[in-house]
Amino acid sequence: MSQPENPDARRPTTADTTGPANVRMPDSVEAGAMNHAIFRVARLHRMLAGQLLRRVGLHPSQELVMMQLWDRGPQRQTDLVRFLGSDAATMTRTIRRLENAGFVRRRPSTTDKRVTIVEPTAASNALRNEVEQVWMDLETSVTEGMTPAQQAEAIEVLDLIEKSLARATSQDI
Repeated sequence: MSQPENPDARRPTTADTTGPANVRMPDSVEAGAMNHAIFRVARLHRMLAGQLLRRVGLHPSQELVMMQLWDRGPQRQTDLVRFLGSDAATMTRTIRRLENAGFVRRRPSTTDKRVTIVEPTAASNALRNEVEQVWMDLETSVTEGMTPAQQAEAIEVLDLIEKSLARATSQDI
């Protein structure tokens, strides 16, 4: 592919290839401008979620486990893996950390001793309102300046991207 004689003179594309503070990104990013935008947004979203969750003593994704337990009650650890799209090793570490913090308890199933049941503790139940507030604060930050129609459109586009990625990850590589 030939390079324009004056790289600064090229026309801007519909995909913005500038980063924070309009710093010009490398030309190679233009070939994956959507990827780069998703990367930037995901990184900032996780960073802000981490900051907000630290206030209540949690790390990103631990709140998702707690929300499942609060909403659905005690769960088999394998069900948490499936519901949250995690893997067994990551879920085991997450549950262990939540257990060490006093937010969950693990116990063997009464019907199948091979199965571990995870349940929220009273300490975690006291945390529920704070976690829900963190999620509302995060949602407010994400949607700031967006109309309800823009929010609905963003959700629709993100759903399409998620479906595309899910199809791509289910294919043999």
